[in-house]
Order: sequence, then structure tokens, then C-alpha cells
Amino acid sequence: MEDTLLEKMSESIVTLNRAMTIRMVGEALKKGVDPLEIIERGLSPGMRSIGDKFQRLEVFLPELILGSRIFTEAMKLIEPIILKMGVERKIEGTVVIGTVKGDVHNIGKDIVAMLLKTAAFEVHDLGVDVEISKFIKKANEVTADIIGLSSLLTSTMPIQKDLIQILKERGERNKFFVMVGGGPVTQRWADEIGADGYALNAEEAVRRASALMQKKR
Repeated sequence: MEDTLLEKMSESIVTLNRAMTIRMVGEALKKGVDPLEIIERGLSPGMRSIGDKFQRLEVFLPELILGSRIFTEAMKLIEPIILKMGVERKIEGTVVIGTVKGDVHNIGKDIVAMLLKTAAFEVHDLGVDVEISKFIKKANEVTADIIGLSSLLTSTMPIQKDLIQILKERGERNKFFVMVGGGPVTQRWADEIGADGYALNAEEAVRRASALMQKKR
């Protein structure tokens, strides 16, 4: 029953059926389905399917944007419940996160931000299409421990490298850990640009962020 519900939820995003997506999420929550399961097996597969279709030119930017909006609206129903699942804990660390300049993808970044909050991180989400200067300014303002850079387009990956280089030039490289992620990003790329962390998915990003904070202590 749960599998069928999550499959229908995924299909509703692919078909851009907002009403059905919201209804399916509500139904799943009422049935006590784990919120993370809703994300990982219901919502995320649907968005990945739209992304694949976009890459194959089977759908275009308006469809991609609409799918993203439906996903984000559904996530707003889930996030409060996930946060309630956590217990009051000491702040693990402070993270400034965003999608780099020239890239407007937000799905993966939003999930990472939400799970970091669940793991007791203080998260400052700058959104998408974020200038390097804005990342650095905010990181200094909030005394961040980690700067998280998301890039879903190969063409915007060099911005991750540029930010690290600018931190070095400003003598601030040792002030922040820099984590990178996104579809085309790999461990090899992270090593090449001198990033402190890379994660293939949101769950791994949280584990890596926690490991970096342990290292700092």
C-alpha cells in the first residue's frame, strides 16, 4: 500500500499535477509514512525523472520550474514534521548554503539544508544564483563553520573553485570548511579544487558536515 502511494506521488510530480501531489503527501503523512521515505521514494524520484526528461529535451524550462515549485510546496508540508522528530540539542555548527551563480536548481540543496537543520545545524540558505561575494559576506556575518556550494550545471562548477581561491587570496581559507555537491560534482573534482568535503546525496552531506565539525573540535 505504501509503495503504491509513493509511486503515485512520484507520477503526480512527473505529470505536474500539483493537487494530486499535495493530496498524496497529506495522505502519506496521515498514514504515518516516514517523512524521509516520502522524500526519497516519492518526491525525489519524480523530480529526477523531470530532470532526465529535461536533459533529453522531452520537457523544457517551464515544466522544470513548475515541477520544482510543486516539489517545494510539498516539502513545506514535510519539513515541520521532520524537525519535530529531532530533539533539542546543542547547535552542531553553522552552515551557509546556496546554489552558485548562474544555476537556479534548488531541489538537492533544499533537501540538504532541511536535513542539516534536523541534525541540529544552524542553516542560512541563500537560495539560488548566488554570487561568491554573498557567500563569503554571509559566512563572516554569522561566523559560519561551513560554506556549502551546490552546482547542478557543469558550466557553473568552476565557481566552486573560484570561491576557494578567493578565500585563499583574502587570507580566509582556514576560517571555513567548504563543501561541494550537485549532479556533475565528484570526489575527484572536490579533491582537485581543494574542497574540504563532498557528498553524493543529502544524507551523506549531513554525515560529512558532522565529521568536519568533529575535526574542528
